[in-house]
Amino acid sequence: MESLTLTGLLKRVAVEFPSRRAVAVSGKFDLTHARLQELVEITASRLIASGIKSGDVVALTFPNTVESVIMFLAVIRARATAAPLNQAYTPEEFEFYLSDSESKLLLTSQEGNKAAQAAASKLNISHATAFLPDADSELVLSLNQSEPDHNSVSKLVNDPTDVALFLHTSGTTSRPKGVPLTQLNLASSVQNIKSVYKLSESDSTVIVLPLFHVHGLLAGLLSSLGAGASVALPAAGRFSTSTFWSDMNQFNATWYTAVPTIHQIILDRHSNNPESVYPKLRFIRTCSASLAPVILSRLEDSFGAPVLEAYAMTEASHLMCSNPLPEDGPHKPGSVGKPVGQEMAILDENGVEQEEGSSGEVCIRGANVTKGYKNNLEANKAAFQFGWLHTGDLGYFDSDGYLHLVGRIKELINRGGEKISPIEVDAVLLSHPDISQAVAFGVPDDKYGEEINCAIIPREGSNIDEADVTRFCKKNLAAFKVPKKVFITDSLPKTASGKIQRRIVAQHFLA
Repeated sequence: MESLTLTGLLKRVAVEFPSRRAVAVSGKFDLTHARLQELVEITASRLIASGIKSGDVVALTFPNTVESVIMFLAVIRARATAAPLNQAYTPEEFEFYLSDSESKLLLTSQEGNKAAQAAASKLNISHATAFLPDADSELVLSLNQSEPDHNSVSKLVNDPTDVALFLHTSGTTSRPKGVPLTQLNLASSVQNIKSVYKLSESDSTVIVLPLFHVHGLLAGLLSSLGAGASVALPAAGRFSTSTFWSDMNQFNATWYTAVPTIHQIILDRHSNNPESVYPKLRFIRTCSASLAPVILSRLEDSFGAPVLEAYAMTEASHLMCSNPLPEDGPHKPGSVGKPVGQEMAILDENGVEQEEGSSGEVCIRGANVTKGYKNNLEANKAAFQFGWLHTGDLGYFDSDGYLHLVGRIKELINRGGEKISPIEVDAVLLSHPDISQAVAFGVPDDKYGEEINCAIIPREGSNIDEADVTRFCKKNLAAFKVPKKVFITDSLPKTASGKIQRRIVAQHFLA
């Protein structure tokens, strides 16, 4: 049974690669796979001694630190459910997430988190802090506990059906939905990610994305640990463009995964302030939002590695599709690649499978997919139909079996009956040499029902204006797809994971 759990997988890795580095804390210390496993077991026994029981939800709000890694793994080892939360939430947001997840305990770094603690105390949820002074110390955990019995954990067997992780969707359409993910979901996803990228003990990466989000947690951290590979955590506890390449070089990184916004920041730094030496990367991975083909080719030219676009969602424990490594087939700019480790179909609204080249809703099923949203009958009824999970994305398969996404069903712009994919407009805008970031979105219109607008961030030193953008679009897009209004700005509203959400952007600029 343990072979179908994430904890079982990590135990085997600790036996197979005991002395290989698992986690490096930049500028501080390293933990081997065996030492990490030991810390996890001891910390899990202390959680049990403090009264945490199987199925209890433990909320964690940390920067990307070694404590957050140990606490996450210890919580799930104790058969409890880890609910990682963004440190930047307001007290009201913390209150919603803590109560919606029914958390029993809040864990933070030693510095604490005022907003989270205020929400926890309002809800009568106890709070504890965690701190690891160095590689050989025990984790300092401020829990009221009886003397921990280390046998309590060795007797505890993790089950594939244990809910290990509780996350919320980013709420693109309504209030966030709670997604429970089991040990089996996580183990399946880790195996899928390992297999498509051939991750092994000789790989190493720097964690760029927050670990409270499924992309950073599964693709960056857990898949690396599950392969016996190593991860480095930036000293600042979050992505820093100034230390990124020095960390990548220091830890002999072989790959990294990020969202398009971060790739663009890395590219901008490269063109303004190049490093003297770059590591030899096997591949660069991009996910969580579509990457314009022009950005993909700039990344490949700049860093000499294939850029593999992937497609993922929280409900699938992250990965659904990916472009393959060069030895396994071509990677196609503008496509998110082939399904990995699960079934995928393109269905129309009646559940009829569409032929290649025909668009419909992308639907999935597999061992990595959640069984349903928590306490949300309405959402479950809408999302689980005809035996599939419906993603809300429109796409089609090409003749090679590669998936091309057209956009979110709810984000397609309907201009007088003409359906416009905002992704297509984004790609044209981003191909302009003076545009650094861009997003197209629909706005209400009396004549057409909806009209298309866009917002752009100009490249440093450029004085591009609205007329330039409109001229460029007229040359490269059909007339009905040309944005009627161009907002020029220095920042775009994004989610915590770096995703630009069209709905929020539209509200922001219309306001």
